Amino acid sequence: MAKPERPLPDSSALLAAAPEGVGEGAWIDVIQKMDEVYSDLLQYEVALEEKNAKLEESQGFILSVLTSISDILVVCDRSGRIDDVNRSLEVFTGRSVESLRGTLFFDLLADPAAVDVAKGLFALRSDAPVHDCELALRAADGSAVPVSLNCTPRYSSVGKSLGVVVTGRPVGELRKAYSALRQAHDDLKRTQQQLLHSEKMASLGRLVAGVAHELNNPISFILGNTHALRRYASRLGEYLGAVHAGGVPEDIQALRERLRIDRILGDLDPLIEGTIEGAERTRDIVDGLKRFSALDRDESSRFELGAVVERSVTWVCKAAPERFEVTVDIPDSLPVVGASGPMQQVVMNLVQNAADATAGQPTARLRITGCVEGDVAVLRFHDNGPGIDARHLPHIFDPFFTTKPVGRGTGLGLSISYGIVERHGGVLQAGNHPDGGAEFVLRLPLAGNPAA
Repeated sequence: MAKPERPLPDSSALLAAAPEGVGEGAWIDVIQKMDEVYSDLLQYEVALEEKNAKLEESQGFILSVLTSISDILVVCDRSGRIDDVNRSLEVFTGRSVESLRGTLFFDLLADPAAVDVAKGLFALRSDAPVHDCELALRAADGSAVPVSLNCTPRYSSVGKSLGVVVTGRPVGELRKAYSALRQAHDDLKRTQQQLLHSEKMASLGRLVAGVAHELNNPISFILGNTHALRRYASRLGEYLGAVHAGGVPEDIQALRERLRIDRILGDLDPLIEGTIEGAERTRDIVDGLKRFSALDRDESSRFELGAVVERSVTWVCKAAPERFEVTVDIPDSLPVVGASGPMQQVVMNLVQNAADATAGQPTARLRITGCVEGDVAVLRFHDNGPGIDARHLPHIFDPFFTTKPVGRGTGLGLSISYGIVERHGGVLQAGNHPDGGAEFVLRLPLAGNPAA
């Protein structure tokens, strides 16, 4: 800011006008003091103008903020008389700020009951704020609009109570916002369930070839046994017909030897037992498919984690390249509580990811080890692939994050697996093994652990 331009006193003229009887030295001292006082006055004036400019800037900033606030704002003294309002209240009531200043806040309320409540609030201690008090205010069209009000005390610079600041928003707007938020939350939950089911179906689709091969073995066994039983039934029918016809014993004995009836009778039990075993294996595979493809329900039961791992490895390896080798070294019993279908999806995702990660290796290997640490079951999945890039580790469980080529992965497998493990009270971690390759660690509370 420029310094005010004022003419300085002429020192020579002042010196010539010195009173008689006053020495020249004394009069020079007086002139110097006058110069100092005048210089100080100029500095004070510059500082005052600078402070006035800052004060005007602050007032403009506060006015712009008050004008931009969408909520209703009323500044009242201790008796409830209005000192100031913002633009939102002017629009709401249809009255100007000049007509509102000096009036009582209670005059804005729509009914006597609201007035009584408001007077009770003002009668409380000045340092007691009030939140979410719903009162009806008179709108510009004369209607009574419920408004959620907050009352906060205001003080002077020395701590003296000056009154309260009342802010509020029409309840209708809040209800609309809550309704929109609830709708968005419901849509998000529905989308999450759809993504979960879609990822399950995608995983199931990738493993159809392996499952079909797994089903083909017992079905072929049953089919072969059935054809053998049909041939045996034809021979037994021919033999029993000759017996019931009352033929000569020597002829019946010869027929028995020719049809090999004794051999047939010896083969019946193994054929029937093998057929039953093949049917049971088929039933177990179909039952596993049903559990895997079912939607994730909140049904929990005790199951063996080792059986889930064995079934998952079998299914994935049937569809994986022959050079993908999986070794499993886990305890005989790892009982956990939860839903075996979703947990099987987790294990299958980890095994499938290992198969994809090791596709470029001359010998693709995955080692699955398990142990019990306290009351927690721990599974480690260590492959001999290139490992996980350090910049990808923080995002490995993010939805839609994938390092696979387009069309090879959805980016949802690990994210959904992480959520499934978390809902079972467990932890799924990813990292790089000291010996190379990636390592995923799955921790689940054992059955009997309170966390389960």
